[in-house]
This record gives sequence, C-alpha cells and structure tokens, in this order.
Amino acid sequence: MILVRLIYTSTVTEDFVPAEIDHILKTARANNKNRNVTGLLCFNNTFFLQCLEGSREQVNNTYQKILNDKRHTNITILSYSEIIEREFHEWSMGYMPNSSLTTPLNLKYSSTPDFNPYEMSGDSTQRLMFLLKEGMEVD
Repeated sequence: MILVRLIYTSTVTEDFVPAEIDHILKTARANNKNRNVTGLLCFNNTFFLQCLEGSREQVNNTYQKILNDKRHTNITILSYSEIIEREFHEWSMGYMPNSSLTTPLNLKYSSTPDFNPYEMSGDSTQRLMFLLKEGMEVD
C-alpha cells in the first residue's frame, strides 16, 4: 500500500458557525480512525488548513467527502505526494486553533504575519504543520 499526504486549504462560508468545529473534529476522528487516515487540522475562524495521511484510496475518498461539505469554499490542494512514513501517525485528527503558538510562525512561512494558507506554498504549509505538531499533545 502506498502512503500519501494531502494538504489543502479552504475558506469558511458565511453560514459556518465556529462552534461547529467540535462536531467536525468528532466526526473526522471517528471516520478517519475507521479508514486509517491520520492528520492535522488548523483553523482560525476564516481559513481551514488540513493535512490528511494514509493510503492513496482512503485519502482520496476522504478528500472527495470534504469537497462536498458546504461549510467551506475555495478548496485548494497545496500539496499531494507519496510519503514513506506518516508525520501525524498519533492522531486520527489533531487540531490546532489559531493561538499564540501559531502567530510567530506565520511570518516564518508566509509573506504576511496573518494566518492565510493561500499565501503559502505547499512546502511552507507542510513545514508549518510539522512545527505545530511539536507543541501539541496527542489526542
């Protein structure tokens, strides 16, 4: 089985309520666990940045479901690659909200100090997520 990593970003729609994030995480964790998909979700009330890791088939199937979710728009793949190992193997879906931990890293990987994944390359988003993982606890 070939492992892949997919990183995408999207923008919340006007109908999105930030309190829905708990439901999104609960559902994602249950579904991902059943599919052996792992990853990390970053969110700042405007943008989602998500990494999915797993078999090509399961990551692609999960991404197809994400594309049909009406709570976000402008869904853009930033990176898709085959990998030899998972970076987020401990999480069915880790979560990093915008915080004092993320703010200093935005300028390191972006042209602006504000969290905006559309202003970042795929490699930059991947490195940002790898660094954020170091400051997180396993769920």
